[in-house]
Amino acid sequence: MSTATTGQDPFVHPALLYGDEREYLDGTVPFVRAALTAGEPVAVAVPAENLRIIRDALGTDGDAVRFLDMREAGRNPGRIIPGVLRSFADAQAPGARVHIVGEPVWAGRSPAEYPACAQHEALINAAFRGREATILCPYDTRRLPPEVIADAYATHPTLLRGGSLEAEDSSAFAPEAVVTRYNEPLPPAPDAPVVRFDANSLSETRHLVTGEGARLGLAPARVEDLALVIAELATNSVVHGGGTGTVRVWAEDGHVVTEVCDKGHLTDPLAGRRPAPREQRGGRGLLLVNLVADLVRVHTGPEGTAVRCWFAR
Repeated sequence: MSTATTGQDPFVHPALLYGDEREYLDGTVPFVRAALTAGEPVAVAVPAENLRIIRDALGTDGDAVRFLDMREAGRNPGRIIPGVLRSFADAQAPGARVHIVGEPVWAGRSPAEYPACAQHEALINAAFRGREATILCPYDTRRLPPEVIADAYATHPTLLRGGSLEAEDSSAFAPEAVVTRYNEPLPPAPDAPVVRFDANSLSETRHLVTGEGARLGLAPARVEDLALVIAELATNSVVHGGGTGTVRVWAEDGHVVTEVCDKGHLTDPLAGRRPAPREQRGGRGLLLVNLVADLVRVHTGPEGTAVRCWFAR
């Protein structure tokens, strides 16, 4: 696969459109082997069932590959850039081209998850701009709906079809438009009590929310995660969102869901998706939220911001 890109950006981000297992292997295995032959680092982050067939096809060559189950590592799409892709890329030697097979979209992703997936795929282009990296993203054309395949065209500058390693340009490439389109108002929440908070009530608010999370069935470890998320989001609201905010908690489809709203406006689409440098003090709030929650959805605009987080019970 050629690494040349428009404008000579060293970052390459093709979508692999596959229709069956053979096309999947024809598109992914040569990609991995070429990286190994070049002596360059390679990771495969795909759902467990696809992880298994790639590992089997590679045989002992797979010993040099970093394998990750995307159903676990990437359950929250907002976690994938900092916790999977950049985590691997940043650990490699300076100057080495990094190769990653990343499959964040699969049949069975919920309607709540998919908008975050589409935004993630669009934002990879900004997160890796100028980096020596190739990230290959497979899409199952048999099982994914047409609108998801259409989004693949919009979020990837090049396409590979049917396992071919000859890339073609995508005439529909428009990642910024995808980020904007999926910055959609969140579905109405149930009639859960609204708790208002300010700088003087952060501790009380955290105790109220975690108590409700425990009552709704969260295990103790997940209650601790909920406490961290509420502390970070409520503090962000006080510091950056006008000094006050509201929070609600409810149960939904096997999850405990919490939503924090305030009058702030997130203008950086990559907020919470960049690894924080070790020397950075502060500024990790949304990143920690993405790393801890099972799903994070954000709607932001001049009128304010809502951040909704899911925790599996």
